[in-house]
Amino acid sequence: MVTLYDVPAEEFVDELAARLEEHIDEPDWAAFVKSGADREFPPEQAEFWYRRAASVLRTVAMDGPVGVERLTTRYGGPTEGSNRYRVAPIHRADGSGKLIRTILQQLEDADLLEQTQHQDGRVVSSVGRSLLDETAGDVLGELDRADLERYA
Repeated sequence: MVTLYDVPAEEFVDELAARLEEHIDEPDWAAFVKSGADREFPPEQAEFWYRRAASVLRTVAMDGPVGVERLTTRYGGPTEGSNRYRVAPIHRADGSGKLIRTILQQLEDADLLEQTQHQDGRVVSSVGRSLLDETAGDVLGELDRADLERYA
């Protein structure tokens, strides 16, 4: 059985994002918000919401149980925009908690994630695990031998 650990992350996230379009909906406000305090503008990718949701689902599957705070740290970055005209060193900023929290809630509503008993964070449900394994199998089937040797 193929798992998400057996395929390249970028191809896996692309395929999973396409599949998540039938499970979750992008909110109306998503086109207007930044993905973190370290950004100057909203994301320019057309399918940003689904790619971020796929990435969050993959991260929870690999590192779970994971909460909003750890995910905002993971999706944060340096505050280049605010320090652009200063001599001060670059500091670190977290990603958008509202964006990540909304994605986690949507994935829970789609039964792909579930909260742990002790409120430690969220883990992948059995439905989510089967979606991840099915997606990984399809991605592995699409890759040819040259791609597999390059990633090995």
